[in-house]
Amino acid sequence: MAKVTFTVDEATVRTLRAMAERLGKPQSMIVREAVAEYGARVGRLTEAERRRMLAAIDEIMERPATRPKTDVMRELKEVRRARRDGGRRHRAE
Repeated sequence: MAKVTFTVDEATVRTLRAMAERLGKPQSMIVREAVAEYGARVGRLTEAERRRMLAAIDEIMERPATRPKTDVMRELKEVRRARRDGGRRHRAE
């Protein structure tokens, strides 16, 4: 393991010490676990981002269709067939 030095405010030190005491773990383990948990969440959306994206999807769903459903279904069928058959045999334009 690597030894590192950080500077944190007094409130953070008090919280770290209290958690270590309460859990019966070394402070370094508390920090390692906290960093691991935070690292796992970094790629996830925040609640505000999630709500904004869902609102955008709701807005899109309320818009009228720009093409007939039969055209969309035909195109999806062609895409699925092309994927099953190994993709396009010619260059897309």
